[in-house]
Amino acid sequence: MPTTWITVCDTCKGEDWAARGLEETDGERLAGLVEAAAQGRAVRVRRTSCLMGCDHACNVAIQAQGKLAYTLGRFEPGPESAEGIVAYAERHAESETGQVPYRDWPQAVKGHFITRHPPLPESDA
Repeated sequence: MPTTWITVCDTCKGEDWAARGLEETDGERLAGLVEAAAQGRAVRVRRTSCLMGCDHACNVAIQAQGKLAYTLGRFEPGPESAEGIVAYAERHAESETGQVPYRDWPQAVKGHFITRHPPLPESDA
């Protein structure tokens, strides 16, 4: 079974980020929390500098080879969000197609889906 990856945008900043005077971006905070929540679990986490979803910050992508991929956003960088993202990614990993029935979505990801992408073709033919 292909590995499900959680890609976290570590440059995401909430609208009031500068006013809060934080050194770490909201995306960096979320990435650290997701990395911690994923420890010892059947998904992998990586960071990227931008997912180009600034209006929806904080953003993550859930993807695996041959499966539907999803972009989720509008997260607050907290433990509940991180746990929900990892739990959803685990269900994605367990699904043959990457589609997870709504009834199985963790509450923390409901209302956070931005896009869904079909899997890439397996060949150029």
